[in-house]
Amino acid sequence: MAASSIVSPLHTLLVDSFTSARYEKDHQIMSSLFQSSKRPSHWTRAKKLIPKHSKLQGVCGTLTIFGDNALSPFGSKTATRPNRLMNCDANCGKNADASVGSTEEEGKNSQTKQRKVVVTGLGVVSPIGHGPDVFYNNLLEGISGISAIEAFDCSQFPTRIGGEIKSFSADGLVSPKVSKRADKFMLYLLRAGKKALIDGGITEEVMGELDKKRCGVLIGSALGGMSVATEAIEALRVSYKKMHPFGIPFATSNMGSAILAIDLGWMGPNYSISTACATSNFCILNAAYHILRGDANRDGFVVGEGAGVLLLEELEHAKKRGAKIYAEFLGGSFTCNTDIYTEPHSDGTGIALCIEKALALSGVAREDVNYINAHAASTPIADLKEYQAITRCFGNNPNLRVNSTKSMIGHLLGASGAVEAVATVKAIQTGWVHPNINLENPDEGMDMNVLVGTKKERLDIKIALSNTFAFGGQNSSIVFAPYK
Repeated sequence: MAASSIVSPLHTLLVDSFTSARYEKDHQIMSSLFQSSKRPSHWTRAKKLIPKHSKLQGVCGTLTIFGDNALSPFGSKTATRPNRLMNCDANCGKNADASVGSTEEEGKNSQTKQRKVVVTGLGVVSPIGHGPDVFYNNLLEGISGISAIEAFDCSQFPTRIGGEIKSFSADGLVSPKVSKRADKFMLYLLRAGKKALIDGGITEEVMGELDKKRCGVLIGSALGGMSVATEAIEALRVSYKKMHPFGIPFATSNMGSAILAIDLGWMGPNYSISTACATSNFCILNAAYHILRGDANRDGFVVGEGAGVLLLEELEHAKKRGAKIYAEFLGGSFTCNTDIYTEPHSDGTGIALCIEKALALSGVAREDVNYINAHAASTPIADLKEYQAITRCFGNNPNLRVNSTKSMIGHLLGASGAVEAVATVKAIQTGWVHPNINLENPDEGMDMNVLVGTKKERLDIKIALSNTFAFGGQNSSIVFAPYK
């Protein structure tokens, strides 16, 4: 790829951590750029290694590369906000002002030209396979990744199953020393993040053209670092001298963002988001805004682990470098319930508001939405409220199809939204939507015709919606469409 094609690199990576039961040896050709770099001496000072982790974990986040003329928290150049995001300051949180401006070629037309964000790279590790193709093929076949937990002794607990990663390899992307010392969620995000860059065609040559001072990393986590924190507490019970020197920094949730940026050498914006189960969508939305401104007897979800990564890129830059475009990211929304922190509004108002705002900010009509990847966490109240909100927003649409990726991989908590976004994008790309499995006793009054059955289905997706709703009432919905 010619270096001259790099005009205003604006890539955004969404990383969500938890990995997969089956190791796929995809992308065998690795440039030296993505092989783990030699770490300075401060990585080697510890005399003892952190014990093997024994908890299911996950992390999620975003990497953002700003263009030369981007208006970032560190820049001063001005840019005109896209019209459809004029209300972002009120609706989308404090990061709405971190917008991205025009390239030099587009500067004269910045008043009228709408920037677009597309997905150009995917990385995923999950309980049903690593790599976007293996992962989605197994979803289409209805393969379940839920099995007996082996990572720790859970014989005394009522729940002894989960979406566990049975086998994991960093594929040469993480140094052996870091692999032995870091928490699992860091290893998952490092592999998934770098795989997404490789999938997106960010070669050594392309990376060399990026201004690393304007390349940022945004990593969020729901429960990242729990294993290291637990081990530190147990060591402290014996003596402070037993504590690992990396115990505190590796236990903090922001370390996922830091360690990936350090490994890539990216020096731009670096921060963390934690909104429980909605963490992934919050990361995707914030990353995109940087570019744009630029069943009835269910008794709770099954926890899983894995990682999902999306490479988001400004359209014109992607076209100039000849990138493969999976889908277009149209927008999304954040809302908050003001009711019980573990349940949505009794009438689904908060969820419905989130969906309606996502559609409005994305500039799409509700009748054009014909695929929804539901949050559907298998909790008795929340599932029904989400269904009611969908019915409230879309009415009786005979063309609408709804499925739940969690039916096969479990609930990845902070990582769930990213992995489900990968599934949504693959559905758009392949024209196939995966089945719902393990649904044996639907709620009374639920229209089963809207749900995808136990076999994959062909679907020409016009507009796709992916929902994530969190403990604490933090909701997010994001919207994708085929790139045309």
